[in-house]
Amino acid sequence: MRPSDSWSKARLTAGIALVTAGCWLILRILGFELQAWIWGAFVPGRLGLPDDGSVAPFWLTPLTATLLHANIIHLGFNLLILVFCGRRVENVLGPASLGILYLLGAYAAAGAQYLADPQSLVPMIGASGAISAVLGAYAMLFGRNRVSIVSGRLAVWLNALWLMAAWVVLQVMVGIASAQGGFPFTGEGMVIAAAAHIGGFILGVIFANPLFRFRWRNA
Repeated sequence: MRPSDSWSKARLTAGIALVTAGCWLILRILGFELQAWIWGAFVPGRLGLPDDGSVAPFWLTPLTATLLHANIIHLGFNLLILVFCGRRVENVLGPASLGILYLLGAYAAAGAQYLADPQSLVPMIGASGAISAVLGAYAMLFGRNRVSIVSGRLAVWLNALWLMAAWVVLQVMVGIASAQGGFPFTGEGMVIAAAAHIGGFILGVIFANPLFRFRWRNA
């Protein structure tokens, strides 16, 4: 499938990118980043704890976490992948399906991170889990068969697995580059939630073709 470059059919992608960047910029200018991280980060170990109203409801934090980023490197890399892949995915699937992928991807990422370490008190912030779902859909919709010894379908899946591995490695590299002075919650470098990225990516891979068939069911 040939990716489309039309922004006229990718307004949701642009909107998500602008809102995400705007939230980071406002918090940065006002100096409320730490308060926002404490309030809206996803923390697996919070499940079941009493809610005193000082932080966002636990069920909402997979979404609030997507609006929070550690620094401009973290933000910029995530938005770069979002606008590159999201524009093309939205052109094919439409804004409604892209919205479904993004929202479900955020929850799939949080769920995977919870399953990996339910008692963890390390906060998870960033849109990379939700973006992973968009990337997974991109891999399935636009992956090319470059493996001649296997079937086309298997080749697409192998390409998707390679892309997922590259995405996780790149996120680790971003985490290393972002580790300047320690992450506010842990006193360590920025922690990369690998399970979250894998969870979001798998959701995108699974949902890509059903959403594609639904979008073009009457074509």
